[in-house]
Amino acid sequence: MITLTNLYKRYNNRDGREAPWVLKDINLTIPKNVSVGLLGRNGAGKSTLLRLISGMDTPERGYVERHCQVSWPIGLSSGLQGSMTGRQNVKFVARVHGAHNEEIQRIIRYVYDFSELGASFDRPIKTYSSGMRSRLNFGLSLAFDFDVYLSDEATAVGDRAFKAKASKAFKDKVGLSSLIIVSHSEGILKELCQAGIYLKNGQAQWYDDINDAIAAYHEETPPPPAGSHKL
Repeated sequence: MITLTNLYKRYNNRDGREAPWVLKDINLTIPKNVSVGLLGRNGAGKSTLLRLISGMDTPERGYVERHCQVSWPIGLSSGLQGSMTGRQNVKFVARVHGAHNEEIQRIIRYVYDFSELGASFDRPIKTYSSGMRSRLNFGLSLAFDFDVYLSDEATAVGDRAFKAKASKAFKDKVGLSSLIIVSHSEGILKELCQAGIYLKNGQAQWYDDINDAIAAYHEETPPPPAGSHKL
């Protein structure tokens, strides 16, 4: 279970002036073993909320309680050290999470195979494209057993074959773990999620049924062209 209480977040302007709240007075309880789709227009604060849930960012007010093991947001490549190679980053993260010897080698092999980076796995990640960094991050996240996986458009990374593999990896986790996922694909949200959170004007509305969350989103946003099934 994850609990968000009186959560506020904003990013002040460089000149010191106070910026508008990205998120304001969020109060939510995300139940155990429920996969959740996170919806909202661009700039609604979806990625910000994922970072707060993961602990990668801190709220200006309020707090987040995690009664489970939560991944970092898959698809966001921040936190990786640019001067280190992909292999070195994976080894470092594995050690931070308490892995030793054979387990570290298992994690390295898994990420190498999953990310499909080939020789680039042993090059500094500052030379990677954003897609390559996301694929490394994706594989690294799935190499660990978390109770809740966070995803920010991770299934949109790479070519069609990699997207299919990414989608299958999430499906394999459903039942073993739960997901909190941002995606513009209505099909993915309906397939992977039971519940939804809709962000609008800094506020968050919980829906027990993902279809109701999608309907609320469509009420605010004109539907996409017929056949696109994009949010």
